[in-house]
Amino acid sequence: MTVADLSNELKSDDPPILIDVRESEELDISQLPGIVHIPMMQVPGRLNEIPKDRPIVIVCRSGARSANVTEFLMEHGYGNVRNMRGGMNAWARQVDPTVAQY
Repeated sequence: MTVADLSNELKSDDPPILIDVRESEELDISQLPGIVHIPMMQVPGRLNEIPKDRPIVIVCRSGARSANVTEFLMEHGYGNVRNMRGGMNAWARQVDPTVAQY
């Protein structure tokens, strides 16, 4: 999904759950409000924290890690999971220029 699409969905009455798969030090640089932080390498061991009955959007810096996690979740039965293409850097360029890029 594009960052513009996500921006619109976050304003809806039923926004998706945002799971940020970056490392803790990356969240100190930039993050979206209300994220659930599950670093990429911890996702397999924390599947019980990710609901299958809600829309999920996976977030990272540039969209690569989140694409891998999205694929992994789809392989494990998650049907309503999407990748935020371009990651937080795309968010900073296209939605909110006050967000730091790195």
